[in-house]
Amino acid sequence: MRLAPARPKTTLGSIVELVLIIAVALGLALLIQWLVIKPYRIPSGSMEPTLAVGQRVLVNRIGTDFGSPSVGDIEVFHPPVGAEQEECGPTPHVVRIGGQACASPIPRENTGTNFIKRIVAGPGDEIKILQGHVYRRAKGTAAFQRESDSYIKPCGASQECNFPTPIRIPPGHWFMMGDNRGESDDSRFWGPVPTGWLIGNAIATYWPPDRIGIL
Repeated sequence: MRLAPARPKTTLGSIVELVLIIAVALGLALLIQWLVIKPYRIPSGSMEPTLAVGQRVLVNRIGTDFGSPSVGDIEVFHPPVGAEQEECGPTPHVVRIGGQACASPIPRENTGTNFIKRIVAGPGDEIKILQGHVYRRAKGTAAFQRESDSYIKPCGASQECNFPTPIRIPPGHWFMMGDNRGESDDSRFWGPVPTGWLIGNAIATYWPPDRIGIL
């Protein structure tokens, strides 16, 4: 069977086809961003030296739907209400510097704010913090182990870097800390974050060009 030759496209037909192709491509890109991968801009220096102010990262929004977060992951999440005032929970109060870190958040999510930090402990773990270094006794183990933390910015002897009294992370919660341990507003002050408040883990950085890479 011989196929008839296609009719030449008119200028108007070519323009309509191009517009449709662009519209479909944009729609797919927006759908992927909404459902799967979303870009975020780093707003502060709390994750230095790993992530600098103004750096852009790509966040996998569906990872927690298919598996649990892991210690070491860099996560975007909603903090508890009161986090920006460094309020610990469940009844709002301020932790005593140099004692123990906040063991429980205010049980209300601040959906209007996104934070990005690193998971340093998970459900059932015990932790204490000495000179900015996390010592973790993983659930089911007998001894505290210092995290392998070559990625952090040294904290020094500031009291905010020392919480020597151990705390236990509640079930279904994750303890978040910035890599810039001396300049990070994190779980030390407002407590661990429930799994349901996690948005997704940062998987790559795409801007600026000299910092493109996998996290």
